[in-house]
Amino acid sequence: MNLDRLARMAQPARVAMTFIAFLLLWQLFVWLSGIKPYILPSPANIATAMWAKLPRLASAAAFTAQPMVLGYLAAVVLGVFIALGIAFSRRIESIVYPLLVFFQIIPKIAVAPLFIIWFGFGIMPKILLVFLLSFFPVVVSAITAFRSVDADIMDLARSTGSGKLRIFWKIQLPHAMPTLFTGFKVAAALSSTAAVVAEFVASDRGLGFLLLEFNGALDTTMTFATIVVLSVIGLALYGLVELIERFTIPWHVSHRQPGLQAPKVN
Repeated sequence: MNLDRLARMAQPARVAMTFIAFLLLWQLFVWLSGIKPYILPSPANIATAMWAKLPRLASAAAFTAQPMVLGYLAAVVLGVFIALGIAFSRRIESIVYPLLVFFQIIPKIAVAPLFIIWFGFGIMPKILLVFLLSFFPVVVSAITAFRSVDADIMDLARSTGSGKLRIFWKIQLPHAMPTLFTGFKVAAALSSTAAVVAEFVASDRGLGFLLLEFNGALDTTMTFATIVVLSVIGLALYGLVELIERFTIPWHVSHRQPGLQAPKVN
């Protein structure tokens, strides 16, 4: 137990040390090469610029986070619901799944202007674009998850007289959770990209708008600062999903510390 606790405490420290080493190498490269800040600013310059414009960056981040979170949650809820129908009904699959694949193939940036025409310049077009980019990974992983239960286990459960609902809650859903969370994490990583793409198309606020503004002014330092803030938001959403996963399925093998073995019983 103590070894497992120490391993869990050491993991964040290793991640932090990796990032610190990367930033130090970056800073050292900029110093030694003499590269101009408008080409590649140093981490120190980026941090200074972020601090100087922190209120504006924080306001833009709050604006971008709204459609990002709402679109992601809609993708998770609706994606799992549709996946249930596809996984347990061949008829629904034959009708719905080809449409899902077709809409996934359509470039999302191409339909973004249509959302502006249909819904205006408010938050709705941004939510829809985040939803579209995050939806497909959730659906595909959920379908795989619900269909991956071993047939022998299902036959054994039916032989005990368990009904469909009981089998679903006791066997199929717990078995599906690891694969479900894989899709949730992929969608979380895509949601920040979708939110910025939506603001590229039409927005006068948010981190996407700031990226366009700083790029137009050739302010590379603030461009990097905005990218850092956007990455932090995406990482926060991803980390929240992973935290929920750890609390929901702590028994899964993905949460065991490598190199540690269960204690032997004499």
